[in-house]
Amino acid sequence: MTARFLSRIRRKISGIFQKRFWVTLSVFFALIGPGIITSNVDNDAAGITTYSLAGAEYGLNLLWILVPIVFALIIIQEMGARMGVVTGKGLSDLIRERFGAKITFYLMVVLLLTNLGNTIAEFAGVAASMEIFNVSKYVSVPIAAFFVWLLVVKWNYKSVEKVFLVACLFYLSYIVSGVMSEPDWHEIGTSLVKPSVQFDPGYLTMAIGLVGTTIAPWMQFYLQSSVVDKGIRISEYRYTRTDVIIGSFMVNIVAFFIITLCAVTLFQNGIRIETAKDAALALEPLAGKYSALLFAFGLLNASLFAASILPLSTAYTICEAFGWEASLNHKFAEAPQFYGLYSLMIVLGAGIILLPQFPLIWIMYYSQVLNGLLLPVILIFMLLLINDRRRMGSYTNGSAMNIVSWLTVSALVILSLAMVVSLVWGG
Repeated sequence: MTARFLSRIRRKISGIFQKRFWVTLSVFFALIGPGIITSNVDNDAAGITTYSLAGAEYGLNLLWILVPIVFALIIIQEMGARMGVVTGKGLSDLIRERFGAKITFYLMVVLLLTNLGNTIAEFAGVAASMEIFNVSKYVSVPIAAFFVWLLVVKWNYKSVEKVFLVACLFYLSYIVSGVMSEPDWHEIGTSLVKPSVQFDPGYLTMAIGLVGTTIAPWMQFYLQSSVVDKGIRISEYRYTRTDVIIGSFMVNIVAFFIITLCAVTLFQNGIRIETAKDAALALEPLAGKYSALLFAFGLLNASLFAASILPLSTAYTICEAFGWEASLNHKFAEAPQFYGLYSLMIVLGAGIILLPQFPLIWIMYYSQVLNGLLLPVILIFMLLLINDRRRMGSYTNGSAMNIVSWLTVSALVILSLAMVVSLVWGG
């Protein structure tokens, strides 16, 4: 009798815990998105090119730097997401409130120019990836531009987010390509735990480039804006924090496999490349046709994905800064500045790529310089805002988190300025 009673109690308790687990899991899947999307978009055409160059030129010697990058990304992104949830405002909105309209205006001008340069680079990535499949840029770029414009203008936030999350899954193509290259996993493990640091200028510049391509100014604005647009409440923040952590690991896992793939194929065979397109074409005789096609498909997906997000981030940021309506849940007539800016960024980004003999390298070069100059300012503003009790209440950084955050931001500021110096000096 007692045994039967205890068995019944155990079944009830087990049922309660199972129900709670599934409820928690369903809530988590309903709330994920901003963290995973923001991090994965950073594996764009420029990012893939940087990872490919790192693997092709230095083999596995730069894999170790992905470990500190993961933790730096988590720290920075978590603060941005927390500010969005607690204040219900985007980062540019908070900067205007705290630091004034004049500073915000100049910041927005630099950000607009930087993001335009990056958007041009993404459409260049679309053109390059489709040329691998023998499709002219005069066909691929206009079609891609119309697709990303229609996606955002015609759908609401929930629908657009689902498309972006599906796009994140296609980054698996790089993981599959990396595994197909049959790397030496023992050698990879050694590279991660025993860093082979070199002090020649090329190695240091590439290391700085890996950090710079993973943590960009636009990310901080987009993450916070998308958290606000999604309407996440403070009580739900733990799910968003998990979302940010998962996204930070995902972006670096993809980077890990791109570097590994190029290291065990291109580096070991002494093949030099200049772009991600070069990498895809060079991989076929070394890693097989399917590995090369997966790499090219990954480049197309990454470029399309970022060509959607970067104009969207720009529209969010500038509209919030000037107090205009900024939401994917509004119609065009309800938020004309928001959708107008988004449309303008796509028209300029795609249109410039179609101009004959346009100095693309020059545009990409100076957009990276502006990125490097802008990031330190944004990160310092974020730290000052996250510790503002009037806006954040009890959700400011604790003492330990502040120490870690300031150390992380200080390191990123130094690396960003070093990247600018290396670009200007090298240019």
